[in-house]
Amino acid sequence: MSTARTLDGSTAGGQFLRTALGLSVVTGDPITVENVRGDRPDPGLGHQHLAVLETMTDVCDADTSGDELGSEIVEFDPGRSGDGGSLPIDSGESHLEGGHYRVDIGTAGSVTLLFDALLPLAAVLESPLSVTATGGTDVKWSPPIDYLRSVKLPLLRRFGLVAACAVDRRGFYPAGGGRATLSLGPSRLDPLELTERGQFEGIRLYSTEAATLADSDVASRQIHGALDRLSSAGVGADIDPGEDPIDPIERRETTAASDSPGSAIVIRIDHGTGRAGVSALGERGTPAERIGARAASDAVTFFDGAAPIDRHLADQLMVVLALAGGAIRIPTITDHVAASRELLEAFDVPVAIERDGTGPRIAVRTRE
Repeated sequence: MSTARTLDGSTAGGQFLRTALGLSVVTGDPITVENVRGDRPDPGLGHQHLAVLETMTDVCDADTSGDELGSEIVEFDPGRSGDGGSLPIDSGESHLEGGHYRVDIGTAGSVTLLFDALLPLAAVLESPLSVTATGGTDVKWSPPIDYLRSVKLPLLRRFGLVAACAVDRRGFYPAGGGRATLSLGPSRLDPLELTERGQFEGIRLYSTEAATLADSDVASRQIHGALDRLSSAGVGADIDPGEDPIDPIERRETTAASDSPGSAIVIRIDHGTGRAGVSALGERGTPAERIGARAASDAVTFFDGAAPIDRHLADQLMVVLALAGGAIRIPTITDHVAASRELLEAFDVPVAIERDGTGPRIAVRTRE
């Protein structure tokens, strides 16, 4: 067994652990993560972090210690023989069997964060893998499920990822109870090249309401609030001169069974080379139109920049850079981006951050 990499999560949150587990599986390197979620008010493993660890353990038949709620030290050995791989990887080196797994995260723990942690495994799968998870599909501090399946996965499929996400039931805070399935196939990832935005092509809107809110037309009102905000900012006027500036490519309103009332809206922005998404969750006492406008305001902020991806994809794609190489331009260096860079360099992936005079819009490149 190779020597475990010791990783310090004292200045990071749960994503540091999730990404570290994925990289451990891909490279075959055992890891010890100390100070898990060290910069959070409640450090250590929460329900959703424990669910990720247990799922990774089951999929890889790994040896794990520290797999209990509140644990601040986690040891994880993915169980591969040999000295581990190197990054970026040769996508032809498959070593992980697939299968079907079921996970109950508990309450409204995030399903999308679990699925995000599993995506890197596609690069080393020998056979298809599917995971059905029960928990929160649209909850705070994580991407709504429509962001994953309508923004992130379509973008990554352009670079070779074989993945799909099906939603059986929505889960809002506090009861959760949502159910979704992530399906991954063996994937040969191409280097990411996302440095120029390209021409704006259009907007897609995905608005969801729990069935208990259907009489209030929450899903429709969220979309109207978003469109009003986008129109007032002149978004889209350059492609439809003299007409209504917003004519969505796709407009999807969903009324879904759920154990808790709730709503969510995701706005997808299509342009030449990349893709971006913004979102907002419904809040008790806040009009649905204002929720839609809140998401649209984030979209307007995105349009003011030059990056081809949004700020959340920026840190989420850094693990893909580690796997496949390439370059991305991001809106700004968030704390998550900084923590991801530190983690990748701990796996011997040097990440160069370059500035080109465009303010906070930067490029992140893996050095060859």
